[in-house]
Amino acid sequence: MRLSIWVYSVAITISRLSPATVLEIIEITGGSYRSPYQDQSVSNVTGIVTVKTTTGLYLRSLTLDNADATSNSLLVFSSTIGSNLTVGDHIVLDGRITEYRMNAAAIYTTELTSPRNLRKISSNNPVEPVIIGAGGRLPPTTQCSLLDEGDVLAVPNNKSLISVLNLQLEPSMYGMDFWESLSGELVVIRRVTALSQPTTVSGSVSRTHSNPEAIVIGTPLDGTTNPTTTKLGDSLKDIVGVVKEDFNFYRIVPLTAIKIKSSLEPALPPGTALVSSNSCFGLTIGDYNVANLTPNSTHLPNIAEHIVKYMNAPDLVFSQEIQDDNGATNDEIVDADLTLTTLITAIEALSYTTYNYTTINPIDDQDGGEPGGNIRVAYLYNPSILRLRNPHPESSLDTNSVLPGPALSYNPGRMDPTNPAWDASRNPIVAEWETLHS
Repeated sequence: MRLSIWVYSVAITISRLSPATVLEIIEITGGSYRSPYQDQSVSNVTGIVTVKTTTGLYLRSLTLDNADATSNSLLVFSSTIGSNLTVGDHIVLDGRITEYRMNAAAIYTTELTSPRNLRKISSNNPVEPVIIGAGGRLPPTTQCSLLDEGDVLAVPNNKSLISVLNLQLEPSMYGMDFWESLSGELVVIRRVTALSQPTTVSGSVSRTHSNPEAIVIGTPLDGTTNPTTTKLGDSLKDIVGVVKEDFNFYRIVPLTAIKIKSSLEPALPPGTALVSSNSCFGLTIGDYNVANLTPNSTHLPNIAEHIVKYMNAPDLVFSQEIQDDNGATNDEIVDADLTLTTLITAIEALSYTTYNYTTINPIDDQDGGEPGGNIRVAYLYNPSILRLRNPHPESSLDTNSVLPGPALSYNPGRMDPTNPAWDASRNPIVAEWETLHS
């Protein structure tokens, strides 16, 4: 936590200042990641108050240059400076320019600290946010920084070197440069599409496309709460806020909570057209992570519907995260017979398929997942088409192996269950199958 320990009293006066003595904010921010005035005392810094926060205020330069690489705004860090000021006030003050970062992996933020000699020149000056999106500045959509050499996921990729090297900003080329050129600026972002729940907006991610147009939306300044129901693809209303670097990411801190404009229900793909031939020449096989399934899980009917409607009740279903018969209750129960038969019954009610199952119980509380749940993997199989070949299941600690033939030493069996690679993790099950009508 940062604490402002500068204690002072301020007398605000209405005054005028000679233009020749004014230090504009664009001179302080410059066109790179760190200020040319770093660690220097400055006088007669002038600007318009655009935003007030509990830890200071943001000033915008009176002279807005046409250089996109230069931020026109600056954070004045002080917990007391804004008490007698309002948005739209034109002020002049002295202080010290510092570069702050939360940790060694973060980008520096240029700040005016230890403010003093505050004078108010005028009030009620217009404050309009800089437009990002249609009709305004557009972020680049491919490269994140010069140092990434075209691949943001390359190793090494130490983004803190960006500000350490103090590169000149190229906001039309690199996403980090774009957001740095707006550091401290009041902006409005338009045509926003939610990327995730709850607070990330715009864009998607792939290996060679680093999506620098994506930006985190932070906690609202007015104490309201962003909605927790935001999901991928939601259309959001315009967001007005301040651009800043915080918790190692650029973000827009909104003045108030974001609002969802429209939201579509998730669309599921059509069901598979694959049909089993009931022989080894055409078996259908599916996979489903059932997400901590218990006999009483509210999503169990949905899983049954998906297996029938979208997977067309495949001959063999490999499932993960089957919990024991009383779920998260942490006791001696490890069996999952009730969980699996409840799922099978729900599937049977929607189709003509009646599955059998095979699984190997884990050691109590050793396979990770929700405490007490004893998650495991299991096979559901259609016994009219498939059966285990020479079934002889192992215990939870027996190690399976492939014998000449080939055949399994245990069928089904767990794969090297004592190997540290499986600590606190679901152990895979290996099984050998044969068709009834080969």
